[in-house]
Amino acid sequence: MEKLVINTSREVIQVDRELINNLSNLIKTQASQNILSIFTDIHPADIAEIINHLDPDDATYAFLILDTETAGEVITELDENLRDKILSRIDRQTITDIIDELDTDDATDIVSNLPDTIAEHVLDNIDEEDSADVKELLKYPEDSAGGIMSSDFVYVGHKATVKDAIRQVRLHAEDFENIYHIYVLKSDDTLVGVVGLKALLINPLKKAVTEIMNEDLIYVSPYDDQEEVAEIMEKYDLVSVPVVNDKKQMLGRITIDDVIDVINEEATEDIQKIAGLSEEQESSDSVFRISRIRLPWLLIALVMEFLAAILLSSYEEFIKQFYIATFFIPVVMAMGGSSGTQAAIVMVRAIGTRDVWMKDNLKRLFKEFLVSILNGLACGTLLLIGTVLVFNNDTVSVNFAITLSLALLTIIIFATMVGATIPLLMRKMGTDPAIATGPFVTTTNDILGLLIYLSFISVFFLS
Repeated sequence: MEKLVINTSREVIQVDRELINNLSNLIKTQASQNILSIFTDIHPADIAEIINHLDPDDATYAFLILDTETAGEVITELDENLRDKILSRIDRQTITDIIDELDTDDATDIVSNLPDTIAEHVLDNIDEEDSADVKELLKYPEDSAGGIMSSDFVYVGHKATVKDAIRQVRLHAEDFENIYHIYVLKSDDTLVGVVGLKALLINPLKKAVTEIMNEDLIYVSPYDDQEEVAEIMEKYDLVSVPVVNDKKQMLGRITIDDVIDVINEEATEDIQKIAGLSEEQESSDSVFRISRIRLPWLLIALVMEFLAAILLSSYEEFIKQFYIATFFIPVVMAMGGSSGTQAAIVMVRAIGTRDVWMKDNLKRLFKEFLVSILNGLACGTLLLIGTVLVFNNDTVSVNFAITLSLALLTIIIFATMVGATIPLLMRKMGTDPAIATGPFVTTTNDILGLLIYLSFISVFFLS
């Protein structure tokens, strides 16, 4: 049985399928106190990990029994699709109370995805200062520095002393999470320096902050891309970076926890782009949504390879010793390779982020099977129509076009299942799926695709 070890300050809890089943049974009997006793000593991020593995109804129940403060910490760690489903099932006042507990950057992320009417209600009913900050942050693109920054930061005037700075830290210690620096501003909010917590501890209370501040500042613009911000923080080993406007006026800060999220998002996006995918949340999206995301790229690949077949057919006299079916070998092999690569990359990423549990393999593989059928039918139909229209002579018969399309459907199904299965097998064998998936998926699908294609031609056409 696969287990995810969760470390807490009090005990080590084994979160596995048995625990999830037990929680589901407790939820069915509405044993809220028993569930809360399980959650008591667990970190909010681990509670979110558990809820992520429940079905939407059970997840909603488990989330709603949490106190407001804990719910605020959990909601930012939930799978985005599941979070949207939970928020759509709870009343707007509960949503408001939860968002009122969040830092402004986290609150902005959630409010930006709410329906307009609910978002307006939330902004009208949370703390007035927080509401103004969130509205300001909503002006920036989601993937920009302004979109991920927090307007919660500790600052002092340029005439302040160490004692004044310490007082400000104590004043905001409960409200602001992760205080790394104190920013020194002029009266017009222009950033002039930054003071680390260590400097406050080792200098006299009466010393001016301007004497101990670091004036060699590294900062970003609110319109800088979030990936650029992550690269800057990685390059200079920063735990936080200030965000300023073109007049160098302080707007907010970005902390290391935000950047870690960005790195994860960008890595996922890059991997999906390699497969020709846009953003795709495999754990929650429907089969039809996944198919709609993947299908356009498959159709593009199909058209390009079909053009290659047409080009190859123009040399018919030169290669007439080969049977006409050879024209379409690049089409079927490339389509199989594309389907297998898509499934493989998504599965490798899911394994890397621990979104796949070994007990859930059959469910995930079945979803891949359904997606492959939809994509195979779409591509096979288009290939059938294209073949009949372009090769509208005695060279290629309708029977051959139908056989070709059926072969393509079969190849896409088999290639997708191979692409999804090989990473799981590699993981089971203790091999890194990311390393093994590429060569295994490519070579296996080339051989399998060619075998299926030639078998179809031999059985259904030559006979």
